[in-house]
Amino acid sequence: MGKVYVGLNAEFSRSSDKSFEWAVQEAAKMGYRWFEPMVHFGRELMSEAGYFHTVSLFDDPFRIKEACDAARLEISGLQCHGPLGRPDIHGEYIKLAIRAASEIGVPVVNTDEGIKAKWTSEEEDFVLMKYTLREAAFVAERRGVKIGLEPHSQYSKTPDGLDRIYHLVDSPAIGINFDTGNAYLAGEDVYAWLNRVAERLVHLHAKDISVEHSDAERGKVTGTPVGCACGEGVLDWDRIVKTVQDKCPRDIVFSVECGTPGQAAKSLEHLGKLVQST
Repeated sequence: MGKVYVGLNAEFSRSSDKSFEWAVQEAAKMGYRWFEPMVHFGRELMSEAGYFHTVSLFDDPFRIKEACDAARLEISGLQCHGPLGRPDIHGEYIKLAIRAASEIGVPVVNTDEGIKAKWTSEEEDFVLMKYTLREAAFVAERRGVKIGLEPHSQYSKTPDGLDRIYHLVDSPAIGINFDTGNAYLAGEDVYAWLNRVAERLVHLHAKDISVEHSDAERGKVTGTPVGCACGEGVLDWDRIVKTVQDKCPRDIVFSVECGTPGQAAKSLEHLGKLVQST
């Protein structure tokens, strides 16, 4: 079975109003060895000014690689969320992200189905998602990059819904990026769902949910941008680590999704002990 490694998603720096390069350096200072950058399509003011952590796909992707190399960080995946059911928005975006990932040696590009168009039916949405995924898979298959589908929105909020999206396209390039916090907040049994997808897992977003957050939103939402520090919320991380180690055939990075540098440091301390002890 595969090994589990602990990494950090760049979202931890969102509240700090700092650049991508700052986020990389902070992750390395904390002791992380894996990092998940977030990329966006086109240009936007905040990241260009150095106040936000995402990197434009219009930049040379070696900007990402060189920053992580300098900090001695391995890149676990690129976060590239967008509405799969809207090819006009996510079609070229995800394909360009896959090409960038391939160019700099990143194994996974993570996405979800995103927020649907208001005027489309469910049947139409699945046709559109199939189109976007099939086109993306053609690009990914040639390059050996995996597409990690994440539970996050209206259709992927249940195990059956996520599987329905996964089975739209028969491709070795498509796998699952399981988000523990999203699955929990959607009201599902996180451990049963993880066990169900473990053999298809290519990446994992390690997101814990505080008791207060759980009381306020569980069963009412399909996900959340970030959670609390791993080990300070409701999830049993020892059980999650052991499930992945026992069931997943490949090595998996647990990419921590939290809201602050302090939470990121606490998450590494908690998860690091569990990984080392098993």
